[in-house]
Amino acid sequence: MPETISATQVELPVLTPKDFASDQEIRWCPRCGDYSILAQMKKVLPTLGIPREKIVFVSGIGCSSRFPYYMNTYGFHSIHGRAPAIATGLKIARPELQVWVITGDGDGLSIGGNHFMHAIRRNVDLKIIMFNNQIYGLTKGQYSPTSPLGKRTKSTPLGSVDYPLSPLSVAIGSEATFVARSVDVDIKHLTMVLERAAHHKGTAFVEVYQDCNVFNSGAFEFASKKEDKVENCIYLEDGKPLIFGANRDKGIRLNGKGEPEVVSLNGVKEDDLLFHDEAAKEPGHAFKLARMRWPEMPEPMGVFRDVQKPSYDQEVAEQVEQATAKSGPGSLDELFHSGDTWEVK
Repeated sequence: MPETISATQVELPVLTPKDFASDQEIRWCPRCGDYSILAQMKKVLPTLGIPREKIVFVSGIGCSSRFPYYMNTYGFHSIHGRAPAIATGLKIARPELQVWVITGDGDGLSIGGNHFMHAIRRNVDLKIIMFNNQIYGLTKGQYSPTSPLGKRTKSTPLGSVDYPLSPLSVAIGSEATFVARSVDVDIKHLTMVLERAAHHKGTAFVEVYQDCNVFNSGAFEFASKKEDKVENCIYLEDGKPLIFGANRDKGIRLNGKGEPEVVSLNGVKEDDLLFHDEAAKEPGHAFKLARMRWPEMPEPMGVFRDVQKPSYDQEVAEQVEQATAKSGPGSLDELFHSGDTWEVK
């Protein structure tokens, strides 16, 4: 008999970003922010020690949803807004897989808003990456659920009268266990956020500000231009006060009403500022941060919330094990012929 080789004896090949690049021609517009997100994803995956055949990307419809074609892993290009539902079924059936959901602000928050919300509240072990460019790019420039009030587009020539939806607020309101935000061109920061999401057990939601240079160019310059972002953004660090500015001379504290306000550090001590707590049990802290929006307030970037609780797929697997232990593996044929049956003549 040949010697049996255990799984621990098998050395996995060392993967590189090139190993995750498919042979498909990348068909996004020149200078699209999607290129950067794709590049950072290819950097992160080799560090996880997971074979390519154990990784799956599921997308819906939109520019971002071409993503699975460009990854040398398994993938589904599914239907509009339903990627979280399909990914949930996949994760339950094959819990050993790492499943990523790639979606956009239109795909994920309009027709897909219901599936997005329920995947998060169930805490399915998925990594949901939302490319937010505040516009419908693939269908040529209509306004989206995240477009700002008054936005003039082909579908709102006089300006949008819809109040925009905050993806982070929806995620946190749905009790998301991991919530983060980054910007497409902030390479190091985006890589860090994707890596944190990859290691989280449960639903990890990441919003990426992504530039559509054709239909909504410059929407996030306040957070992407090097000379501007230090004044317009706060980079969250767990356990540290919220400080920002080129000279790090401004901070955020809670006023008498418990609302965030900008203060100068010339007359305020750091100990009086709001300290970030990404592991706060209640989501109120993260929700306050998500409501800070430029230009009224500097916008937080980084990990807003990272807590642990049992995942949906884990709970389902345990129920199946308990039922099997009690009643046996069962038979599909017996199930079909059990209970009330009738014959049509």
